[in-house]
This record gives sequence, C-alpha cells and structure tokens, in this order.
Amino acid sequence: MGEEYKIQAFDADTQNLLKTALKDPASVDLEKVANVIVEQSLRDATFSKEAGKMCYTIIQAESKQTGRSVFRSALLNRLQSEYRNREEMRARSVQEWVCYVSFICNVFDYLRVNNVPMLALVNPVYDCLFELAQPESLQREEEVDCLVLQLHRVGEQLEKMNAQRMDELFSILRDSFLLQNGLG
Repeated sequence: MGEEYKIQAFDADTQNLLKTALKDPASVDLEKVANVIVEQSLRDATFSKEAGKMCYTIIQAESKQTGRSVFRSALLNRLQSEYRNREEMRARSVQEWVCYVSFICNVFDYLRVNNVPMLALVNPVYDCLFELAQPESLQREEEVDCLVLQLHRVGEQLEKMNAQRMDELFSILRDSFLLQNGLG
C-alpha cells in the first residue's frame, strides 16, 4: 500500500500519520493530514498529480468508519485558502502555482458526491485554467504543459458541469494563439 501512494518523500512520522489516516482515519488529526497533503502537493509536482487518490481513500475510509467528513472539510478549506492567495502564489513561484493547479484538478477528478464531481470545485478549477490560458501564461512552458494536461484530465467532466465556461475558455485560447502568431 505504501508504494501505491508516493509517500516516501515524507519523514517517518509523517509517513506513519498518512498510513494511519488511510486505514484508521478516526485515530489521527485529519486537519493536520489535510495540511500535510496540501503542503507536499505545492512542493512536489509528482505528488500533486497523485494526491487526489489518497484524499479520496481517506474520505471513503472516514465516511465508512465514522460517517463524518472532517477530512474533506479540512481539505476543501485549505484548497479554498490557497485559491484565494493564488495570485501571490503565482508571483512567488510558478512551480508552486502549477503544482496547485495539478492538485486541485486531481482532487476534482477523484472526489465525487453521489458519483458527480464536487460542485464547490467547478468554478475554482475553471478559474485556474482561465489563468493558465492568459497570453502571459502561454509564454511559459510549464504553465502551457499544465493547462494541456489538466484539460486532458478533467476537461470532459468540467464541460459537463458548465459547458458555457468551457466554450469561453476555448475562445480565450483561440484568441491567445492567434495573437501569439501575429494574426490578431
């Protein structure tokens, strides 16, 4: 199980905390677990792409064990807090920003309520993708790569949730590429 989730990057205590959270979530501080996962996701691009599955597993285990959603609430609160500070994050570190977008898209991809993606994440995910579609972002390879990857990963689900915003996103992308190629 430890190999299934990329937790080797953590110190031994944190690895134990995560392993316990995956199996017996009621026995650990789930808010701390959410913070650890978000912080590692902002630092580690590989982990940010995998962390949604871990979050999903903890949420399922907690729900089965206690019928509560402490971890999900803590995770969404932390994502929202980072989302509110995304402009400062991006100004500070494009790498951290790209990790955040990968992580929020990954969480959107895995977390479901009654088999439907979480409505609370639809607009924040769209907003992040819109920011990646701005001409300035399209000059940076890591932001373009992130945009393409996330559209492949969650584009179809996002479109089902809000087709109008997807149309707007593609209009912005089309216009940006036309401007870049001097055809505008």
